[in-house]
Amino acid sequence: MAALWIMIAGPYTSGGADAARRAANLRALNDAAVAVFRRGHVPVVGVNLALPMIAAAGDAAFDEIMMPVSLALADRCDGCLRVGGPSAGADAEVARFRAAGKPVWSDLGDVPPA
Repeated sequence: MAALWIMIAGPYTSGGADAARRAANLRALNDAAVAVFRRGHVPVVGVNLALPMIAAAGDAAFDEIMMPVSLALADRCDGCLRVGGPSAGADAEVARFRAAGKPVWSDLGDVPPA
């Protein structure tokens, strides 16, 4: 199998996460990305693309930027690995994949190696 572009979808700000919780959530997303990379794929974390733009635009631009960027990335990716707990944003990403007939995995072991 050729390398796929796989979005890692999971909580970032869910439940009103404070700075420490957001950092832990981002770490979990990036840890999953490393694992996907080691299976031979290109991992994509929407938060990692959106956060620098939000930093440049200011925190008030969070809602303007975060989900539109993440959903646009979902449209470009081949599949999705859903990690972590409850998250409306991650669920929206997963719904986008399912609507397009693209695979969604909930366990890293189910992601086929490249």
